[in-house]
Amino acid sequence: MDMSKNQHIVPHGDQWAVKGAGNSRATSLHITQQGAIDAGRQIAQNQQGELLIHGRNGQIREKNSYGNDPFPPKG
Repeated sequence: MDMSKNQHIVPHGDQWAVKGAGNSRATSLHITQQGAIDAGRQIAQNQQGELLIHGRNGQIREKNSYGNDPFPPKG
């Protein structure tokens, strides 16, 4: 998967930012984390990338993939 398509939801001051992997600037800023997640999910789905949600401490707390997974589950 192309890492540049990954979208990160990160704290940005007292707001939340959607940042594309490798980008220094935020794609968009949101008052709530959920708002940023919703916007980031749309971008990740459109680009068939991954959405990585960070907590306030910067740690990744959740990942969602919207691309062609290398190991799709069987069933």
